[in-house]
Amino acid sequence: MSQDKKTTGRLLQASRSALNNVSFRANQYKQVVQKKIDLGAIQKKIDQLHTDLGKQVGRVFQAGRKELISDPEIARLLEKLIGLKQATTLLEEEIELIRTETFSDSYPETKDSTNNPSLEEVGPSKSNDKNDVT
Repeated sequence: MSQDKKTTGRLLQASRSALNNVSFRANQYKQVVQKKIDLGAIQKKIDQLHTDLGKQVGRVFQAGRKELISDPEIARLLEKLIGLKQATTLLEEEIELIRTETFSDSYPETKDSTNNPSLEEVGPSKSNDKNDVT
């Protein structure tokens, strides 16, 4: 009887660990997808700024002004562009951190009970999931 309780306990622990790992992976996937959506929104803003910048350069040039960089509107657009590119870099770094985080990094108490790969390790070459975002 005692052996059955031990086996049941191990089975429950393994099931709990597997369920927690699946939940962690789903949350990790959701975070990566959200960051990629945010990245896409920033990229659209960058594209629009490039368009606005080009229009302003054209206006300044047609007005006969040679000092394009001294135009306050061009300077403002360039500063905004720099800020958006920095935001893009930060989001890309966050995505990479999320991808490389493992379940046992977030839940160290499970480190010895399972060997859980990171989202990066469970990429298309190691997974049959065609919807993988890595």
